Amino acid sequence: MTILDDVTTWVPVAPLERLGVDRGAGAMVGPWQVAVFRVAGDDVYALSNFDPFSQAYVLSRGIVGTRGDVPKVASPVYKQSFDLRTGVCLDDPAVAVRVFPVRVVEGVVEVGVPPSDRS
Repeated sequence: MTILDDVTTWVPVAPLERLGVDRGAGAMVGPWQVAVFRVAGDDVYALSNFDPFSQAYVLSRGIVGTRGDVPKVASPVYKQSFDLRTGVCLDDPAVAVRVFPVRVVEGVVEVGVPPSDRS
């Protein structure tokens, strides 16, 4: 079973064309602040917007890029980088942020909410 199997609710966030390439956007998905990122090739990722190092909801304003082949976002506060695919901090692998499943349906980006997290 994968995380995607557990998703029962997909929340539309924005049309893909409204998300800038290599930029983040913040969205509320249920009770969570989510940072949604569109990268070159139209891959889309969704992470918690919460930066555990600065204790602030700022990751959507981070700097998007790559470290080697890893797509990442660097926090705008203390610059720790997080893998967009896994949420693991590339500078301190003991720290990670939550990753949300994401898909694009008919041009609209949707973020998935597992049934155990719905409120």
